[in-house]
Amino acid sequence: MSILVDGNTRLVVQGITGREGQFHATRNKAYGTNVVAGVTPGKGGQDIEGIPVFNTLHQAVTETEANTAMVFVPPRFAADAIYEAIESGVELIIAITEGIPAHDMLNIYTHLRRGNQTLIGPNCPGVISPGKATVGIMPTQVFNPGRVGLVSRSGTLTYQISKELALLGIGQSTVVGIGGDPVVGSSFIDIISKFEDDDETDLVVMVGEIGGNEEEKAAEYIAANMKTPVVSYIAGFQAPPGKQMGHAGAIITGSSGTAQGKKEALEAKGIRVGTNPTEVAQFAKEALR
Repeated sequence: MSILVDGNTRLVVQGITGREGQFHATRNKAYGTNVVAGVTPGKGGQDIEGIPVFNTLHQAVTETEANTAMVFVPPRFAADAIYEAIESGVELIIAITEGIPAHDMLNIYTHLRRGNQTLIGPNCPGVISPGKATVGIMPTQVFNPGRVGLVSRSGTLTYQISKELALLGIGQSTVVGIGGDPVVGSSFIDIISKFEDDDETDLVVMVGEIGGNEEEKAAEYIAANMKTPVVSYIAGFQAPPGKQMGHAGAIITGSSGTAQGKKEALEAKGIRVGTNPTEVAQFAKEALR
């Protein structure tokens, strides 16, 4: 098994005729993902390397039975694209777009919780189940099939830690980049609970960073609900208080949201926290013995 994406994924790409949308849609297809359609209003009837383009998502889903949507739409229009994906009925929406206003995402988050669809992102690298399917912008060459689930707020750290795991002969069941914005569709808890239910995931690596309290909430959840072991890495120990570091959500206020505070909360629940990607990969290896 894997979570979110696999051989049954039927992907439609919103914004496929744009430069980035086309590039990554064809890369996902080349990896083996079943990319069944693309959508750009006014461009219906075109063809992108064998991928038919439709004017609306509803039409694309109706004609191709797509069950997953990837959003490559500029920030100004991205919220509307996500709403369109929700209304189309697809099971999974992965929003790559960066710069969607937080107010728009609050409204989307509230709307999404009325149903049972899953949104990953925005401002995320996507999802990959190595050897099965990828939806997003991840460099697929750093991932190997295996039994470790990885969930991360950071794209680049996702790749680095996956490479560190690979150097130790450890592959991944699924890797999920949830995004670094203040409001995202899926939390750490949403994803680690899916890993807990996956009988082919033996360990979870959770990669957090400064800002917010999602890691602290995850620590409580893990202690109360997880049988699958979890190890973690928190980025930002050197970040000065009150300064945004990279992501819109990576900002600390006073003592709230610091890397040290998150490390202490996780360790208080028995979760080992690495001080660098190499160390957390070693912790994963030790936990798998």
